[in-house]
Amino acid sequence: MTGTLRRLEALDREIPVVIVGAGSMGKGLFYQCCVTPGVTCVGIADLEVERAVACAEMMGRPYRRADTAAEVAEALERGVVAVCTDGALLAECRGADVLIEASNCIAPAAAFAIAAIESGKHLVLMNSEIDLVFGPLLAAMARRNEVVYTSCDGDQHGVLKRLVDDLRLWGFELVMAGNIKGFLDRTANPTTIVPEADKRRLGYKMCTAYTDGTKLSIEMALLANALGLATPVTGMHGPRAGHVREVFDLLDIESLWRAHGPFVDYVLGAKPDGGVFAVGRCEHAYQREMMAYYKMGRGPLYLFYRPYHLCHVEAMECVAEAALDGRSLLEPAAGLRTNVFAYAKRGLRAGEALDGIGGYTCYGMIDNCTPGGSHPGLPICLADDVTLTRDVEKDQAIAFDDVEVDQARFEFDLFRRCQAAARRMPPR
Repeated sequence: MTGTLRRLEALDREIPVVIVGAGSMGKGLFYQCCVTPGVTCVGIADLEVERAVACAEMMGRPYRRADTAAEVAEALERGVVAVCTDGALLAECRGADVLIEASNCIAPAAAFAIAAIESGKHLVLMNSEIDLVFGPLLAAMARRNEVVYTSCDGDQHGVLKRLVDDLRLWGFELVMAGNIKGFLDRTANPTTIVPEADKRRLGYKMCTAYTDGTKLSIEMALLANALGLATPVTGMHGPRAGHVREVFDLLDIESLWRAHGPFVDYVLGAKPDGGVFAVGRCEHAYQREMMAYYKMGRGPLYLFYRPYHLCHVEAMECVAEAALDGRSLLEPAAGLRTNVFAYAKRGLRAGEALDGIGGYTCYGMIDNCTPGGSHPGLPICLADDVTLTRDVEKDQAIAFDDVEVDQARFEFDLFRRCQAAARRMPPR
């Protein structure tokens, strides 16, 4: 029995959790809250409230539709799940210790996150978009309010962080953190993706973002900003491989590490499907002898990989760590070391409106920023409902100066505040 499980089973009071977003991730998180000892979901919100209702019914949990703060409070008092359309009602409510943000929106999700922090809740982000683009600001706000801000466990960046923690505990120096991407098509859009999305029961924009590489870049940027890593090239290399073990033949890892320091990258189409990996370094003769004996190679570079990541299934570990220990699994301790910027998915013309992550107009690729988080590119997480002021050719970067921006718009103001928070962070 793990230490976390033992502690959860011994609790006198379950950890009350609220969830915003009842899509594929939110549904899984609700399930996991119901089956994990010591954790319970007391409220779930979604604009399509039927999805939230379906979560409660799937698990046989009594629920009440709540459209006001008073109705939420009454549901929590009665011990039934509060089901809402407005995530703010749960973010601001009393009676919950943790909010998990699992929607796929930007500005509303950021507002929910801020409200949760200010109401004294720990914030767990399965919404990797606001995690990336507003992370340093949300982390600073959480510290001021003495709550935890963390990326969610189970997604690639969270699983990679645990793998990196292990190899560092064992005395290895981190050289590379890697993802395994099954398929990549930069031109994918919500129309071409329909058969695959329907097969996987995913939203069309979400599945597009997985397929065009945007989500991959966001995950690796989150890890880079947590650990102070770099990308060796814009978008990473991503060589095609049959198995992750081929990475030493496909990338000159030693040279890349010496040029850039510890870095992020990925391999494409490799086994094991859904896995993650890291490369560690050890020069000591004794340890190298033992690693050879353990069939890990002659070194000094060693490959450690995990053949799966299980998203919601693994998520409750970081919820428990936040609530019981005040500990964050992963947050942008290095500031905005990297970000993910918009590139034209097709030839675009002045006057066109961009449609954001997983849309028809742009995809995102990771790139390094200045130490203060500056970069001329338009962050992909802000590339929605903004109008181009010039033509942009296919696969060309879209700059901040290429779009009309309402400087007072909530998410753009928040991003400026995030950059300022990142600049105040001590260098790593």
